[in-house]
Amino acid sequence: MNSITRRWVRGSLLVTVLMCFVAEAVFLYYSFTTYYDGARRALSARAATIIVQLNASSAQTSESRSVFLRRMVEQFAEKDKFELMLVSASGRTVATSTGYTPEGSAAGDDFLRAVLGDTGEGSAVYRTAMDEKVMAVTTMLPHAAGNIAAVRLVTSITLVDESLRVRVIASLMLVAAVILFSISSGLFFIRSIVRPIGAIEATAARIAQGNLDTRIDNKYGGEIGKLCDAINHMAGELDKTERMKNEFISSVSHELRTPLTSIKGWAETIAGMEGPKDPAFRRGVQVIAGETDRLYDMVEDLLDFSRMQNGLTLEPQPLDIAAEVGDAVIVVERRVEAEHLHLAYEVPEQMMPVWADPARLRQVFVNLLDNAVKYSPPGGIIRVEVLTDGANAFISIADEGPGIAPDDLENVKQKFFKGKGAVRGSGIGLAVVDEIVAAHGGGVEIQSELGRGTTAIVRLPLYLPKKPDGAREGDLR
Repeated sequence: MNSITRRWVRGSLLVTVLMCFVAEAVFLYYSFTTYYDGARRALSARAATIIVQLNASSAQTSESRSVFLRRMVEQFAEKDKFELMLVSASGRTVATSTGYTPEGSAAGDDFLRAVLGDTGEGSAVYRTAMDEKVMAVTTMLPHAAGNIAAVRLVTSITLVDESLRVRVIASLMLVAAVILFSISSGLFFIRSIVRPIGAIEATAARIAQGNLDTRIDNKYGGEIGKLCDAINHMAGELDKTERMKNEFISSVSHELRTPLTSIKGWAETIAGMEGPKDPAFRRGVQVIAGETDRLYDMVEDLLDFSRMQNGLTLEPQPLDIAAEVGDAVIVVERRVEAEHLHLAYEVPEQMMPVWADPARLRQVFVNLLDNAVKYSPPGGIIRVEVLTDGANAFISIADEGPGIAPDDLENVKQKFFKGKGAVRGSGIGLAVVDEIVAAHGGGVEIQSELGRGTTAIVRLPLYLPKKPDGAREGDLR
């Protein structure tokens, strides 16, 4: 949580503050420039007007121009806005519109800039002896006018500074408002993430400790709500898997106990017999051998399942799927006869090549045929068909058993699942089958109806390599 806040402060908030300060600096710079330039242009324009009036007058000599300028200073009508001064070539003030000319008064930096500059005009901002901030613009005369060399206009910029002060205060308040809004909205946003994440973290910790019935009270929307739903779903699936695992362990323990009890009982019985000639001896050996096979099959299923959890390895090669199904049928034929069942299988005429691991395919078909035998009633028929649609091979194994309940049908391929009508076995055979077929790029579909049997359909993609010149249709390379 602290990490999220730190990232927000270092990232979003810091960037926002820096952008606000940069924008404020740019705004203040242009405000000061605009206001002061406006005042300077106003003074410069008024000085230019005075010079135009001088040039337009009838004064032709230096003395007459001096007289004209002095009269203009005395009659200056804009004394409330500007102070008009006449400046000599040495920078001394000759006359002012206020009528007050201090002894030894000299022009400031604006006069020097007007003298030294190319345009004949200079400006300066300074404070008077009364600590009043003023702006002065000096413009050199184009023609001699007695001892007058330049016209100088001075105005107070107190009102300009006041306007700037108002703009600065308003802009700073706006920047402060933006920053405060960014902080408040950011903290609100962070809390809207941190608090749910804290609840999610606490719930996930409880789930990790084994409390799989824990759920998050999802009162959030958007991505947080989806995350809560995902964690609740995960917890539900883990709880379901845990229950199935416990049921599986209980079931396997029972399945293992039954043959072990038979083996132990017959072993004790045989131990008390006089020798192999006892009629019960052969029966006991047969029971022990059969129960040992059952134990072996269950252990093999468990080992296969364990290996698949660590990653299924295949050694694929081109195969004729019909031949592989035929081999599996041969493997279970003796057991089918022993259970008084009938097996219907016709080998298809055309070859159906697939790219697969023969040992794994044998395991798939034997497992499905074994299930069909286990669930078929005496005298029942097990039908095996191999079909193709040109792109896939379909292997159908159907029995006439009791079928699977609709609420169990969707779970029969899950690991550890055993339905209500399940007979002996580890309960992971179909999960192993599904893993193997999926690894080959195919799929397994289970169709069933109560009282009418079950059909398992395995789909495998056909192997259709490019045939070299001279190869015959159906050749497996």
